[in-house]
Amino acid sequence: MNLRPKLRSPPAVSPPSSTKPTPMKMPRKSLLRPTLVLASFLSLLAFYSFVLHTPPNNRSATSIDAALGNRNALSLHRADQVKIYMYDLPRRFTYGVIESYAAARGGEPVADDALLKYPGNQHSAEWYLFSDMNRPSEERIDSAVTRVMDPEEADLFYVPFFSSLSLVANPVRSAAANATSDKTAYSDEQTQESLMDWLEEQNYWKRNNGWDHVFICQDPNALYKVIDRVKNGVLLVSDFGRLARNQASLVKDVILPYSHRINTFKGDVGLDNRKSLLFFMGNRYRKEGGKIRDLLFQLLENEEGVIIKHGAQSRESRRAATQGMHTSKFCLHPAGDTPSACRLFDAIVSLCVPVIVSDYIELPFEDIIDYRKIAIFVDSTSATKPGHLVKLLRKLSPEKILKFQKELLKVKRYFEYEDPNGTVKEIWRQVSQKLPLIKLMSNRDQRIVLHDLAEPDCSCICSNQTGVSATL
Repeated sequence: MNLRPKLRSPPAVSPPSSTKPTPMKMPRKSLLRPTLVLASFLSLLAFYSFVLHTPPNNRSATSIDAALGNRNALSLHRADQVKIYMYDLPRRFTYGVIESYAAARGGEPVADDALLKYPGNQHSAEWYLFSDMNRPSEERIDSAVTRVMDPEEADLFYVPFFSSLSLVANPVRSAAANATSDKTAYSDEQTQESLMDWLEEQNYWKRNNGWDHVFICQDPNALYKVIDRVKNGVLLVSDFGRLARNQASLVKDVILPYSHRINTFKGDVGLDNRKSLLFFMGNRYRKEGGKIRDLLFQLLENEEGVIIKHGAQSRESRRAATQGMHTSKFCLHPAGDTPSACRLFDAIVSLCVPVIVSDYIELPFEDIIDYRKIAIFVDSTSATKPGHLVKLLRKLSPEKILKFQKELLKVKRYFEYEDPNGTVKEIWRQVSQKLPLIKLMSNRDQRIVLHDLAEPDCSCICSNQTGVSATL
């Protein structure tokens, strides 16, 4: 795989010009008055400088509007934004996927795409990003990116294929398994191939060999059939569990949080109503790295103050998980089939301190979130020693737990897809930071001699595979 990040400098802004007042005859002037005028002018200049040079995602739109007026504020935001062109894909790759998903479950066709409802699931980032790009630009002035309708103006190209929903659109994966006599069953594999056949005919794909294209493939298996055809692009993924070294990297791609599946905790920090020490509810038996779950069940299911239950996704289990996470001090996050899962983000929005037992996990937005302040990391070897985990948690003071909760409260918005100042806004900021690297790799591709290498070259910087030995 390969790489690229972007963080543009704010535009240089000249200080406000001052106009000399017409001299007037005045009564006796105080000696202090010129000093006060100069001090006021310098204070105002300093205020403008602060407002104009604060990075866009950290400044208050309200304060800018108050200082400069809506029109000037809008132009300042746009000068700072990365320009994204969202492809107007054939309908089958967007609304058609939702329609196929509904039809496979007995849904009726609708006359208007606006009536189609994206089914809620942990991989719904693709819907939130698509919806955000379709919002009026005046509602997105504080975003790190802006949508442009002319591809010639674009820095980046977003491909809004609903790849995660496509993966599960047909409950039976085989293309012919549930086909009827008058209708061919939906095939994710064929849809992926058709998408790439269409995309590879586009001039803007050919121009830079896909380096400046952005794909979302949040489900670990999304786009698996064509991953080698899109690997030059910026991939928006939940982890690298099923991606090869030459397909993805922390430098090139963006780690996304799953959509949380339980209700956000609306209360404040505190321990009075959190009687349980540790909570976990999920599938006990998983493949690959998730085999640690069964070991943890065996160690913890009889420990006092620990609630650990086997349960699959359902409305009833989500209610039980909400209750459990909202009334526990700590929430266990063991690896599943891949290193990450939505349960971690359920814990964060519940203010239930995550206990992460997943040695190869990658986490979203680590340039602005120090996870050591909001979670406890325990390596797999230590976690599976009898008594180690509960002993570690019980020795933490109430003050320490409250400190974790306060930090969780500060960062919770980054994991709320529906918050206007939350996940979607941060994802676009992360994408915007890839632009300098995209330009580097595009230019490099234009001049480099093609050659075969036994190992990935310097353009592939991979994620950390050393594991963690973490701690408090």
